[in-house]
Amino acid sequence: MFDALSEKLSGVFDRLGGRGVLSEADIDEGLREVRLALLEADVALPVVKDFIAKAKTLASGESVIRSVKPTDQVIKIVYDGLVDMLGGETPTGLNISLNPPTVILMAGLQGSGKTTTSAKLALRLTKVERKKVLMASLDTRRPAAMEQLATLGRQIGVETLPILVGQGAADIARRALSAAKLSGYDVLILDTAGRTTLDEAMMSEAAQIAQIAKPSETLLVADSLTGQDAVRTAKAFHERLPLTGLILTRTDGDGRGGAALSMRHVTGLPIKFLGAGEQVEALDAFDARRVAGRILGQGDVVALVEKAAADLDHAEAERMAKKMAKGKFDLDDLSAQLAQMQKMGGMEGIMGMLPGVQKVKKQIAEANINDKMIGRQRAIISSMTKEERKKPDILQASRKRRIAAGSGVDVAEINRLLKQHRQMADMIKSMSRDGGKSLARMAQMMGGGDMSKLKAMGAPGTAPDPQALEQMAAKLGGKLPGLGGGHGQLPGLGGGLPPGFNPFKK
Repeated sequence: MFDALSEKLSGVFDRLGGRGVLSEADIDEGLREVRLALLEADVALPVVKDFIAKAKTLASGESVIRSVKPTDQVIKIVYDGLVDMLGGETPTGLNISLNPPTVILMAGLQGSGKTTTSAKLALRLTKVERKKVLMASLDTRRPAAMEQLATLGRQIGVETLPILVGQGAADIARRALSAAKLSGYDVLILDTAGRTTLDEAMMSEAAQIAQIAKPSETLLVADSLTGQDAVRTAKAFHERLPLTGLILTRTDGDGRGGAALSMRHVTGLPIKFLGAGEQVEALDAFDARRVAGRILGQGDVVALVEKAAADLDHAEAERMAKKMAKGKFDLDDLSAQLAQMQKMGGMEGIMGMLPGVQKVKKQIAEANINDKMIGRQRAIISSMTKEERKKPDILQASRKRRIAAGSGVDVAEINRLLKQHRQMADMIKSMSRDGGKSLARMAQMMGGGDMSKLKAMGAPGTAPDPQALEQMAAKLGGKLPGLGGGHGQLPGLGGGLPPGFNPFKK
């Protein structure tokens, strides 16, 4: 959702970068363009004014104007301003009570994704935090909401409070609290009723439930695509409820992103999670540094590695590492890599986390590099025999015609896939010459679950090391598995950061 803002800011910095040493007039012009970019992104005017005032104070010093790389310092100032606007460098996690059950109250308007987000949060607490979670729906006015939460609970393997017809929201809250205490649950998530608009009845009911449950966290679920309406909703809820944090949904949409940038500054509440898709796994912990980095086109390699570590089949990753260490990489292996890419959010999800991709987004689109291409490539491989997948060199014209008919593509696309496979196989063979140590280390880091390896890359609570990221990208040769049609080289993977620029150090 920050693509438009990222593109505009990238253009501003590119123009400043072509001027060498910057004058005060150059800086004023650049910040004016930054101001317009933020306003066009629907950031609240008071937030923009405060941001520009602070940036201008920092950017007008002699150290910036006379520096060798003044543009890098201006980018650094904008980065720091974005981090400050979004809530600071330290992520704000959930307040888990030492005396269980921890009660989490979910509030928000109808249609904001509150029920689905409750299930996403429950799944995250179960998988990541290893908590025993109970969910309860308090939406008595919309019976389908109770059934929806129960269905989601069965889907993710999380218990839900049994539905008793005719019971009021306050009584359900008391019953849920009692059940959570008696059955030894660590966390109780209460999904409250919503309305299409703010009204007194909804606010009174939510306030009554808060008095009964005494929640450790009262989280407002807001739809980020509603723009400044989401900010006004947050302010109205916060006036009646002791909110402790925000969850923004539909951040994978094509909105302008202004609500996300304004929310923290206007309400004073921390953004704790971002809903980034329809899947129940699509809930990301909010980190201002990472979001600011993505806005400035620096990607989020840390999140990519964390996602890989969480989603990869560790046994399969170890098997693949051993095989690749011997310099072997057949079409079955390529298909497995493509399947893993789909599991991690597809081509668009992965590329959105890579440095420098924003600048080549148009070229990527023109090259037809997308998730449909991955599906076609897997279909081609599935149409081959076992022998053909192991020995692609035996694929002659007649075999290719048969595979094309079976997968619904033309022979030219099969040839492109085979060329891509040869390039990757050659790269893996060359990397295996050190006994496969570099390949094994990379595969272990990406799939072996050893999160300590992420520290050099900026795991939560640590500072990312851009040099480490660039060294990793250099080892990959700038190649990303799954990019076909002769476009396996992804510009910017190793050089997304400007020379000498480290936005993560003060």
